[in-house]
Amino acid sequence: MTKTSPGRKSINRFTTYLKENEMHIPARFSPILFSALLSAIMVCIVSAFVLVTAQGIHPGLPAQWLKSCLTTWPVAFPTVAVVAPLVRRIVGRLTA
Repeated sequence: MTKTSPGRKSINRFTTYLKENEMHIPARFSPILFSALLSAIMVCIVSAFVLVTAQGIHPGLPAQWLKSCLTTWPVAFPTVAVVAPLVRRIVGRLTA
């Protein structure tokens, strides 16, 4: 019989709980979720790129990057939410 560590037991309980109580976001929220995820990913990547390009890698970079992400995401999220349907229509016309 193998002995399981206390940490491993709690992880097993947590994964069992997740499997038994699957929670899904309703499909009607997909446009909002899409906008939130896309804008967050883009803001993180672009902010890091701009900061590293302009200032190089330095000790204060992570804090500055986090501040940059938190201040620009509120602009990016509604922009993606508004612009994405328009872009989908344009792409649909160009590819049809």
